[in-house]
Amino acid sequence: MHCHTKEGSLDGKIPIAQYIDLLKEYGIHGMLVSDHNSYNGYRYWNSHKEEMPSDFVVLKGIEYDTIDAGHILVILPTGVKVPLLELRGLPVSLLIDIVHRHGGILGPAHPCGEKFLSLTNNRKFRKQKSVLERFDFVETFNSCEPESSNEGARLLAEAYGKPGFGGSDSHRPNCVGTAYTCFDEEIRTETDLINYILSGSPTSTGGYYYHGTTREKIGKMNQLLVFSFWFYNKGSGLLRKHKRTAALRSDDEHTLQKYEESRYC
Repeated sequence: MHCHTKEGSLDGKIPIAQYIDLLKEYGIHGMLVSDHNSYNGYRYWNSHKEEMPSDFVVLKGIEYDTIDAGHILVILPTGVKVPLLELRGLPVSLLIDIVHRHGGILGPAHPCGEKFLSLTNNRKFRKQKSVLERFDFVETFNSCEPESSNEGARLLAEAYGKPGFGGSDSHRPNCVGTAYTCFDEEIRTETDLINYILSGSPTSTGGYYYHGTTREKIGKMNQLLVFSFWFYNKGSGLLRKHKRTAALRSDDEHTLQKYEESRYC
């Protein structure tokens, strides 16, 4: 439920065809493609799906970079397209409004993870903890996170009564399949998944910890990467401001008004 592909993420090292082969080998029945601010990985699969295994489910998702709440996993109903979601930099409250208005669901990825990348280590959550009530799920097991981070995520999900997702957050082949999410019903489409979650049906997660992350390899130097990401996210968000505003205007005048108001909150 958290996969980065070579075709869709700048830091992804795994072609989606290889992803599918590995996951099938490990006994996993499907994947949510959740590239960073991009649907290109899913687009590649969709345009080559005749060459891919037909007995494996591939769902369209995205990991969106908000300006104030870190990374958020988003799933829209089957066939619904919102180009705005490929333009990083929305505030999380507006992102929630847009996704829900289009019938989708969303939840924080690694919510207790690193500064700037994760919900609880961003200013929005510190100022307004109630934002978590508006999410539909929480990523409670991420195999690239420390145990303490996942334990915090699990406690958040319990406190707010949210179902948990498990994902590997894999960018490299040896991390693929290290986490999973189980559902009690067959999930074949994004709409199936959304209906399942909104009906209150249970999920369970599992897996094992991956110990080859960049954070572990470079130690304290990782803080430099974290702060570099902050500057990158801010800069990229500013560069996309005009495109975002145009996309908001075409999406909904009411949404645009809320976006303009949010800039001064």
